[in-house]
Amino acid sequence: MTRLLHISSSPRGQASESLAIAATFLEAYAETHPDAEVDRFDLWDGSLPEFGPDAAAAKMAVFAGQAPTGAQAAAWQAATDTFHRVAAATHYLFSVPMWNHGVPYILKQLIDVISQPGLVFSFDPEHGYTGLLTGKKAAVIYTGAVWGPDRGAAFGHDLQQPYFDAWLRWAGVDDITTIRFQPNLATADPETGRQAAHAQAREAAKTF
Repeated sequence: MTRLLHISSSPRGQASESLAIAATFLEAYAETHPDAEVDRFDLWDGSLPEFGPDAAAAKMAVFAGQAPTGAQAAAWQAATDTFHRVAAATHYLFSVPMWNHGVPYILKQLIDVISQPGLVFSFDPEHGYTGLLTGKKAAVIYTGAVWGPDRGAAFGHDLQQPYFDAWLRWAGVDDITTIRFQPNLATADPETGRQAAHAQAREAAKTF
């Protein structure tokens, strides 16, 4: 069965542009894929585990071919449980607002929690990394209020899409659909761009 996982990294609820565009995408997706299962993972709901000293030690133990024990084992179990929720999906929808030129820290936390050896990647000393999340599709909604591709360095830098797209490909997800809404809210009326982004989301969802 097709399973779509929507991973939201915006804490702004109904005020969020990325979540509004995601809602448009999901509505169109449900209309055209009535048999698909949809799961929603709000990264701010308190269920995302930390990745602290015990989890880091567990990761290095796994790298060394050892089994984590005690508190390290518990931290590793929390990380792998989160990974399995993500890996169970065949399709991903990410809503990603720009924070300080990059992605929200809660999304980086998810990446750090699930990017583990034998789960998201394998590693060979001679050939390097191989992503293991293969055969999946991702749609990513990128939003922001200042930076834009038509603006100079005084308006910031795009460390958002290059970083996140690179992580997806590193993890093995090569089929990526991008939806952008990044107006300069200080000087321009955003409505035209907003409508275009919602229209793009609807069209992308139909064939996703």
